[in-house]
Amino acid sequence: MDYFNDEQPIEKVGKDELEALAEEEASAAGEGGLTEEEELEKVDTKTITWFLGLSATAMTVPLIVHLQPISGPIINAILILILFIVGIRSALVVALIPSMMALAGGLLPAILAPAVPFIMLSNVIFIITVDWFYNTIVEPQRAYWTGVLVGAGLKFAFLLISVRFVTGLLLKQELAPKVAQIMSWPQFVTAVIGGAIAWAILKWLKRI
Repeated sequence: MDYFNDEQPIEKVGKDELEALAEEEASAAGEGGLTEEEELEKVDTKTITWFLGLSATAMTVPLIVHLQPISGPIINAILILILFIVGIRSALVVALIPSMMALAGGLLPAILAPAVPFIMLSNVIFIITVDWFYNTIVEPQRAYWTGVLVGAGLKFAFLLISVRFVTGLLLKQELAPKVAQIMSWPQFVTAVIGGAIAWAILKWLKRI
């Protein structure tokens, strides 16, 4: 007998207990039989699917729908959906697409091409504002609607200020009133309506 070892002997674990412990560890490693890597892959697949579907819709709408009161809210809703479901980087990329497609599809006549970069920038301003307020204000509903309303206001203000510069680039000055109309209050209204559409969808998806 070793009189210098005062540790108590370790109790042996039975075979049944070992099997039970193994089952518990396997269950904890991944519910439903999915490992952590498989769960991440599943999430990434859903995100990519959402991005591709919403991006394709953003590209298609301006080619099919040539009415700003209809296409405008849809595009703004898509931008917000991408922001909340996929992320701000993807939303900023897609924000540049609709104006180019509108130009290619005829919603914007080629003569109005100088207005396209400004509309792109206004979409970027809108998305960044919504994202900033949503991540700054604690209460989700107030954060969302503050972002949408302020974002729509900044988008409208930016385009309104840009009108004079854009009209100076036009080859046909008689188109100036049409440009001013496109880049004025309808931009605010369509942004707010788009925000309402996106809100309903996000609530249904339980993303807010």
